[in-house]
Amino acid sequence: MPRMRLNDDEAGIILQYRAIKNNCDEVGIDEKDVKHGWLKSDRASLFFKNPKFQTQDQQEFDLLKEMIIEDAKAFSPNYHTIEYKPSKESHLLVIDPADVHVGKLCRAFETGEEYNEQIAVKRVKEGVNGILNKAKGFEIDQIALIIGNDILHTDNPRRTTTSGTPQDTDGMWYDNFLTAKRLYIDVIEQLMTLAPVSVIYNPSNHDYTHGFFLAQLIEAHFRLSTNVTFNVDLSHRKAFKYYNNLIGTTHGDGAKESNLPILLAQEFSKDWASTKHRYIYTHHLHHKTSKDYIGVTVETLRSPSSADSWHHRNGYQHSPKAIEGFIHCKEHGQIARLTHLF
Repeated sequence: MPRMRLNDDEAGIILQYRAIKNNCDEVGIDEKDVKHGWLKSDRASLFFKNPKFQTQDQQEFDLLKEMIIEDAKAFSPNYHTIEYKPSKESHLLVIDPADVHVGKLCRAFETGEEYNEQIAVKRVKEGVNGILNKAKGFEIDQIALIIGNDILHTDNPRRTTTSGTPQDTDGMWYDNFLTAKRLYIDVIEQLMTLAPVSVIYNPSNHDYTHGFFLAQLIEAHFRLSTNVTFNVDLSHRKAFKYYNNLIGTTHGDGAKESNLPILLAQEFSKDWASTKHRYIYTHHLHHKTSKDYIGVTVETLRSPSSADSWHHRNGYQHSPKAIEGFIHCKEHGQIARLTHLF
């Protein structure tokens, strides 16, 4: 194999690099204190870094991260433990505000419907209250709140989804983020007065990164509360057991619906074997579907958001807009569907 040789310019760059020590000596600087440098010629360039400073940079980054975490913890309210009255019957209330899309913009002039940041918040709060009113006939000993699922309409300052699809938007991305934060805090604080709340987060395609950050922030906010628990990691399929019920959740933009039952059985095999009634709640489509598979019912939820310009132009419109909830009996599974229509 022929020996690789440096051309004159490359050799000159190397000689300059070796001359750094001499240059430092001339100006009275220790070469170990040189953080980085860039040597150039007409035909070659060399950028170098001092490993010593790379280590220090990483240490500084870790220190900054710890400071941010500690700062966030300092703003966690000290919620007092709520004691609930014992219930004679056990029922789980699932509340699932699906595909809220805070920051989505719809104009009635074009689409026949209005939708913006304020309408999104109003509908979620109205929908949650509507579900709670409809659930008053049941003794609720646990509430599952499903969050995520395109809670935010965009995922960056360029007003696009995570994958880069442009969106019609209302407000700045940071305003939308803070609005969604306040909305979730208000809803959880309301629910926790009624029963212990389990918060389950589903990553989604519109806000894969910002939605995750939001879920982590909400968990940190309630870290001192003993009445709220969280499952907010990035796994795309989650499930939890409620007595004789196994309930799975996912956004719906990933695995095919027909594969979800076998995935539930495989990924949550222990709970599958110990339960009789199994359900998977999915989102993403903005309209109702429901199908019984072998051992599992898969149900897609409606959205409270209106059709934007793209959906209107393509005819993806006029499905009922709603917030949905479900009552699960500990022995008999899902015994009621609760729907608040707009």
